[in-house]
Amino acid sequence: MNDLVYYYDGSFAGFLCCIFDSYANKEVPTAICCDEDLVPMLFASRSIVTNTEHAKRVFRKVVKCSSFASDLLQKGFLTCLPQREIYLYRLTVKLLEEGPGFLRNFSDETLYPVAKAVRHLNSEAHLLKGFTRFSDLGGVLGGEIQPKNRVLPLLRRHFCARYPDDAFFLYDRTHREALFHAGGKAVIRPLEHFQMAPPDEQEAHYRLLWKRFYDTVAIRERYNPTCRRTQMPMRYWDTMTEFQGPEHFTAPAAPAIGAVPAVPDGTPVPGKRPAPGLSAPESSP
Repeated sequence: MNDLVYYYDGSFAGFLCCIFDSYANKEVPTAICCDEDLVPMLFASRSIVTNTEHAKRVFRKVVKCSSFASDLLQKGFLTCLPQREIYLYRLTVKLLEEGPGFLRNFSDETLYPVAKAVRHLNSEAHLLKGFTRFSDLGGVLGGEIQPKNRVLPLLRRHFCARYPDDAFFLYDRTHREALFHAGGKAVIRPLEHFQMAPPDEQEAHYRLLWKRFYDTVAIRERYNPTCRRTQMPMRYWDTMTEFQGPEHFTAPAAPAIGAVPAVPDGTPVPGKRPAPGLSAPESSP
């Protein structure tokens, strides 16, 4: 059979439609790519139109076979697993053709890469529940994260429950999308360009207090940078208040605060590191 590439709109429903069309046309795609990644290729290609009813039919069938598989499929679609669509396609095809028995064997070559990617997704979402820092921007809480995976759908319930009466947003720099919450409702929307507003004097003061607290609780005699990097990986530091430079603690209209202080017996944090690049979920979180 000739190589065939499917192109879809990048949505989960669109991916399910790729599976539907594969069965309807009796085709096995070599690759499944998002329209945004469309480049000239020597292989034959087909553009898959998203049809909500077709997507629902495929997902109902997956749920009927295994609720675990349906959860794996949804979360797998949020991971940064390279060529995740083709891995998820093979997983779904095997489930529909052989049943859910192979899902008990995590060494299965079809299941293993997806399960590993989902574990990385869950681990990253768990860490960001503690590593996310919000700022008060005129009565609205705002924060930024830079994850490898699309974790906002997993973080939505946590932060909406934590701040039920507050208006807030959380911007994902990597995937250029944001979680917005106000009036008890939350949505995730794409946001191509975003620049965090500078702090006012009060917010700058609170940031400085947090920095002082962080430095104060450090014990110089127990300074262990390796342990800190293990418990708090460096790729999260770019969006954490305690690792920022002096400009992060100064309001634009206010006089310069000066060097960010550290108590005499504390251990100052290192300077801000360069922004990390994306890597596969096989990397350590």
